[in-house]
Amino acid sequence: MTSQSAAVLAALLSLTFLPFSFTFFCRFLGWRLREGCQSRRQIIVERTLLEREQAGKKSSKTPSEDDWEKVDRSRSHSATREDADNDFDGIIGFFHPFCNAGGGGERVLWAAVRATQQRYPSAICVVYTGDHDVNKAQMIKRVQERFNIPLESSSLHFLYPTTRSYVLPQTWPRFTLLGQSFGSLILAYDALSLLTPDIFIDTMGYAFALFLCKSVLPDVPCGAYVHYPTISTDMLDSLNVIDVHAGKGGIHAGRGTGWRGQAKRVYWRIFAALYSWAGGHVDVVMTNSTWTQGHITQLWSKVRTRRNPNATPIEVVFPPCAVDELEDAVEVSAASEARRTENCVYIAQFRPEKNHQMVLRAFARLLQALKIPSPNSSRTNSPSKQTSANDATRTTGEEYDKTRHPHLTLIGSVRDSTDETYIYSLRLLAHELHITHAVTFLLNASWPSILDQLRTATIGLNAMWNEHFGIGVVEYQAAGLISVVNDSGGPKLDIAKPMHEDGDGGTGLTGFHASDEKGYADALEKALTLPEEEKLRMRMRARRSAKGFGERPFEERWLRSLSELVKLRLQRHV
Repeated sequence: MTSQSAAVLAALLSLTFLPFSFTFFCRFLGWRLREGCQSRRQIIVERTLLEREQAGKKSSKTPSEDDWEKVDRSRSHSATREDADNDFDGIIGFFHPFCNAGGGGERVLWAAVRATQQRYPSAICVVYTGDHDVNKAQMIKRVQERFNIPLESSSLHFLYPTTRSYVLPQTWPRFTLLGQSFGSLILAYDALSLLTPDIFIDTMGYAFALFLCKSVLPDVPCGAYVHYPTISTDMLDSLNVIDVHAGKGGIHAGRGTGWRGQAKRVYWRIFAALYSWAGGHVDVVMTNSTWTQGHITQLWSKVRTRRNPNATPIEVVFPPCAVDELEDAVEVSAASEARRTENCVYIAQFRPEKNHQMVLRAFARLLQALKIPSPNSSRTNSPSKQTSANDATRTTGEEYDKTRHPHLTLIGSVRDSTDETYIYSLRLLAHELHITHAVTFLLNASWPSILDQLRTATIGLNAMWNEHFGIGVVEYQAAGLISVVNDSGGPKLDIAKPMHEDGDGGTGLTGFHASDEKGYADALEKALTLPEEEKLRMRMRARRSAKGFGERPFEERWLRSLSELVKLRLQRHV
């Protein structure tokens, strides 16, 4: 045999045995992980039993009647006691490295943990987080205060990986998507080295973390709650957008030109293929909206079906929103209409993708269309970066009255100097458009202050292109506001939809859709000029529509998916 033939034979043998070598290496790694976690696992189980005993509880105790009544109502016909064992006492791991962030994703996490504790009282919930500065008692207290979600302390534990920095975008200034995904592999391995759970659920969107778990621990069922796809065909299409100011395409609109644009396109396509491959290993997939479901189905389903022809369908599990709380706090009736002004509120973080610039331009166009007077003083006073929100928008003129004329209130938090610079640019734009007299920036507002705005406003705005869900829009509807939302994503497909069944407010629209500056101006004018009777009917329809996004619908869908994971675990360990 010649040396050339030997080289070819060696290459073929390497290619043949490479998959087996990779599988063997992963299994060995999983065995090492399990062996290294045995003592910590035993400590967690013993601590749970001790805390339950100290609290006067037994591990077999069922929840109170009220809890069971709530859980049973939320469960669907598919999540029966025959389908999932009530006595499941395994460890359910929640991979959520930023569990103390206090946003909508964290509301999903804690509502999921609470529903899991009620449904499986003998199970142990473990949250993998990088928030080292918060202990269990502090976290439970913050969750209660921030979300009004009570958690059972004895069956909840926190483990703290030390490698969270690898998933931060600033760690990867170049090839950020690929870098963060690689970083999630490091972080997931760090988490699993602390404890190998019986069920592993990612609630932040780290598909590659789930792939790692399935590779090294194939008997551990993996679940994903996806808030938005890391990459999507819409992102690829946005590179072709020509008019970057039209409100379409997001922050990457029009960046597909030149050699850099073409390189970005190739890079994104390669990453999309890797993302699809990683996501195809997930056993049970939940998404927060129809829009997200469509994209994840497009990306993951082929690989999932090829790996398992009987894979469970990708389910929509809408996030739990504070619908009941808003209904109690904000009155919607004929009497409350007298307190409503023509205020238009936009509740969103101050980030470029939220498209505040287009909102300001559309609002300026609205004032021109309605021939609203503009005080001369607003044309001469230049905003200062240090000026407070109220001072910057106060007018000395008498022609304009924000209780009788349209007014725009931008509400959001200021996280850092980047946000401050962005807000200052918005103030400058408002000054250039001569609308500072009609615009208020409400920064770092408390919840009572936001409620005051929702009680008196008429319109709730959403302008982000392809918002994956839109919790803010649900809150608008629950508070009885007329929504004007972007004609894309979750707000269009799931929330601001017409009501077709009879009820309070009858049938008809619950809000308006728009996609560009003129469309938003026209939609705002339509909403503000509706007859008073139709305004009230639309508010009632919107509030009725919001009921589908409360805590109980979330529990129902979450527990249905969780029961599939429990069944898989029990089947693999008969």
